[in-house]
Amino acid sequence: MNRYLPLISLCSLLSLASCQKKEEKKEELVEFMVTSPLKRDTTITKEYVSQIHSFRHIELRAQQRGYIQNVFVDEGQFVRQGQLMFQIMPKLYEAELKKAQAEVNFAGIEYQNTKKLADNKIVAPNELAMVGAKLDKAKAEATLAQTHLEFTKIKAPFSGIMDHFQVRLGSLVDEGDLLTTLSDNSKMWVYFNVPEAEYLDYKTHQQNNQVHVNLVMANNELFAYPGVVQTIEADFNNQTGNIAFRATFPNPKGLLRHGETGNVRMTVPLKNALIIPQKATFEVLEKKYVYVVDKNNVIRSREITIAAEMPHIFVVQSGLKKDDRILLEGLRQVKENEKIHAKFMQPESVIAHLGLYAE
Repeated sequence: MNRYLPLISLCSLLSLASCQKKEEKKEELVEFMVTSPLKRDTTITKEYVSQIHSFRHIELRAQQRGYIQNVFVDEGQFVRQGQLMFQIMPKLYEAELKKAQAEVNFAGIEYQNTKKLADNKIVAPNELAMVGAKLDKAKAEATLAQTHLEFTKIKAPFSGIMDHFQVRLGSLVDEGDLLTTLSDNSKMWVYFNVPEAEYLDYKTHQQNNQVHVNLVMANNELFAYPGVVQTIEADFNNQTGNIAFRATFPNPKGLLRHGETGNVRMTVPLKNALIIPQKATFEVLEKKYVYVVDKNNVIRSREITIAAEMPHIFVVQSGLKKDDRILLEGLRQVKENEKIHAKFMQPESVIAHLGLYAE
């Protein structure tokens, strides 16, 4: 019985060795899908932090000194152009106007009497001219008094929404004191800063077309009405390297208010962009890497810089060339400097089907 044991052990070892060889052979035949970056013109959507301003936003200030006699509006109220908002006590200015009008009447009578004498050649023409100048001066003073009286009525220069009051009924105000602010929110000016490189792309590719943008509000909802980029400021900020863009958004429902914040979404064109699948990358210490497969099918990791991110794909800024081959799948199954059995897939086919089998 014992003499058969070595024979059985030998057969077992041979069988185990045979299985290991088959397993190694099987492992060697595992194919890893490999592709290349796709080079093409494309567009990406970028977000920029923005400040929202009213189309017209002004401070209403007192133009005369006096007590606030009446307040005809309320905070947050919509007022129409020409609507009376505040009344400064007008008694003093009414009295000044009456005095000026009396001076006009006196000068007018004096002028008529002098004119009759001049017509009869009793007085010299120069005396008539002096009396006429006196009448003109009286009329000018009356106009000035009328203007001062009108300044006691503060009216809305345009239709808009009032902010909170800086004065109350009975407050004593001096000339130039702030009463409130008024905002015309019929359309909004949204300012956002764009880096120099993106500004150059914008001017190169969009110089003859209006660029439409969208606004993401502070609650992460998309504003219902798209805007148009209409203005770019003259100078770059040397500290940040940015330049301010201004987009105009319609605001028919009055949802947007002066001073809000949000994010502007703008479509940016990219010429000859290198596009790779997101799943072909891995991250180490917040840096992006890919496995590059050389001509001998040996893989080596390489750091890349991402210019933009879209669903399932990255736009590569640096680190890869169009002819580089990169590992598409099985990134966790391989090791640095390992030789693999590669199966190449055309990048057009890979990108076209990313949504179907993206990891």
